Amino acid sequence: MGGARGTDALYRLLSYDTLTIGFARRFAPYKRAPLLFSDFEKAVSLFNNPDRPIQLVFGGKAHPRDGDGKEFIRQITHLCNHPSLNGRIVFLVDYNINVARQMVSGCDVWLNTPRRPLEASGTSGQKIAINGGLHLSIPDGWWMEGYNGKNGWSIGSKDAVFATPEEADRADAEELYRILAAEVIPGFYDRNADGIPKKWIARIRNSLKTIIPVFNTHRMVSEYAKKYYFPK
Repeated sequence: MGGARGTDALYRLLSYDTLTIGFARRFAPYKRAPLLFSDFEKAVSLFNNPDRPIQLVFGGKAHPRDGDGKEFIRQITHLCNHPSLNGRIVFLVDYNINVARQMVSGCDVWLNTPRRPLEASGTSGQKIAINGGLHLSIPDGWWMEGYNGKNGWSIGSKDAVFATPEEADRADAEELYRILAAEVIPGFYDRNADGIPKKWIARIRNSLKTIIPVFNTHRMVSEYAKKYYFPK
């Protein structure tokens, strides 16, 4: 189970009614793809909760000369095959725009874990909103402006300051575990008598209302024109 797979194998492996988290981007070291597994035992307990399990889909590539990024991919593919994770992690090979399209349309939550303040934008989180997914991110890049407390989740404070990168990694990992266990996972599985997650849907509606009209190419082109090409 698990391992590096194509999308056909993905459909056979994953469960449609399990909370599905997506992580797809360039595997640069500062993006910290393996952050969720910093405390392996905590991660295993989250993935294997019999009543509220989660599953994680990875996609992306490292630059050919980025040895650290390629090492992250090796770590992830190893985790995919770990018996304690019971096939709940998948790494999609040959990541491209078509694979990305399927991921953002199929994931419930989009995870982004850059080390502050290195994220330039993080636009994949904007694309998940268009598809009815929710963003879970370090408050960096566009999420510093986009997050309003009701349209997704923020991993820690945007004002947090750490003495070392290692300290930041530990603190962000602990906060990620807390948010998943206390907010994200219960929110997804909290259903009414008809099986509808009303609070989750309310958060999706807030995301659709507050993200899509603000974070789009219309605004981007307009601001480039007004601020840089044709400034007053």
